[in-house]
Amino acid sequence: MIEVIVVSIPFAGGGKSAASAWGKKNASSADSLLVKVTTEGGIIGWGEAFGFTAIPAVKAAIEKVVAPLCIGVSALNIGSLMLDVQKRLHIFGRSGAIMFGISAIDIALWDILGKATGQPIHRLLGGTAVSELSCYASLIRYTDPQILVENVNRALADGFSHLKLHEITVDAVREARKAAGENVEITLDVNCPWTVREALDMSARLRPFNLRWLEEPIWPPENFDGLARLRREGGIPIAAGENASTLVEFQQMLSAGAVDFVQPSPAKMGGISELQKVFAVAAANATVVMVHSFYDGPGLLASVHASAALGSEDALVEWRYFDLEAQLYGDAALPKNGMITVPQGPGLGVEPDVDVIRSFQVRS
Repeated sequence: MIEVIVVSIPFAGGGKSAASAWGKKNASSADSLLVKVTTEGGIIGWGEAFGFTAIPAVKAAIEKVVAPLCIGVSALNIGSLMLDVQKRLHIFGRSGAIMFGISAIDIALWDILGKATGQPIHRLLGGTAVSELSCYASLIRYTDPQILVENVNRALADGFSHLKLHEITVDAVREARKAAGENVEITLDVNCPWTVREALDMSARLRPFNLRWLEEPIWPPENFDGLARLRREGGIPIAAGENASTLVEFQQMLSAGAVDFVQPSPAKMGGISELQKVFAVAAANATVVMVHSFYDGPGLLASVHASAALGSEDALVEWRYFDLEAQLYGDAALPKNGMITVPQGPGLGVEPDVDVIRSFQVRS
């Protein structure tokens, strides 16, 4: 059985001051699309699809298109099942709602495989001696520099020494750097706004702030040659990959020399099955993987397991930094002093709080 569950958890505290998030103006809640897969033997696996304002389309894609192809097939034959589903649905596109839905089911199947074998997913991926990983606080776009500085200071007080901004003005970055000081690593994600020429001009203005990377600076995001030029000439390391949907796109990005950091998003690009392949391709190209994990649920835990098992010593976990009225995993997946624990239980290692789901579920 495959169930799709939409959860919407309101912000509390600093998060409410965001000017915009995920296509919503004055966003006041974080919407998540969870998938619950139950086997005939009663094992439950949890997955998560990228959705936000596209949740209705992704929900329909899972329920009407993807899930029917999975019912009645062994949950433990993940690779062959997911490849078969991708091949059968390729005519509808290799990105967007279909791929997001495949991603969620794939994560849930890995959760089931771990539970069936009594192993955490990081062990299934090759094992790790790592018990915790460093996080960066990924702030949403505040626009107002004063509000941004307030949240930078909050994140520092919470023990984070790595920050990501989503601002698009030089003034905002300047104020954040001034507040954080020179010893805090700052990255900047601008969400694909500029031409190559504009990106080069902005890079010149941003260089004084010592950014660890500039993320997705160019429109369209698949302009890998443009990213490669910016990487050569801009003087700031480049990160991208959140919007890549297939292994071939990652191969093309890396072959072009487009990035210093590659950012596959497991809830968008095929789940853990495809994510592990990106790590292999990146290693062959001597490129660091920084998994995109702007999630609070199974998408986050999938990122943690993969980064622990397959990532380099430089790997960081993206922590979506704002206050929610409730956490899907309670305190079990909360970073402490900028570090997140790698779950040791079978599968994803942590079960979602059914009371939180019940309280914040959106029923259609």
